[in-house]
Amino acid sequence: MCEANVFIYRDNKEEKYMESVDIIEPISEDEWYLKNIFGEQSKIKGNIKHISLINHKIVFEIK
Repeated sequence: MCEANVFIYRDNKEEKYMESVDIIEPISEDEWYLKNIFGEQSKIKGNIKHISLINHKIVFEIK
């Protein structure tokens, strides 16, 4: 499986935001559309801090 969990980095810690995300599309310079394998959708405002493909993890830093 190729999906990843999305985390938000805030206050020097990571919080899980959404599980099993398989679609991430840019909406604007700092806003992203997310959709997971269960059909759940969300928008997140921030920048990608780091991606770990081996750990299936994407971390967004919120402004």
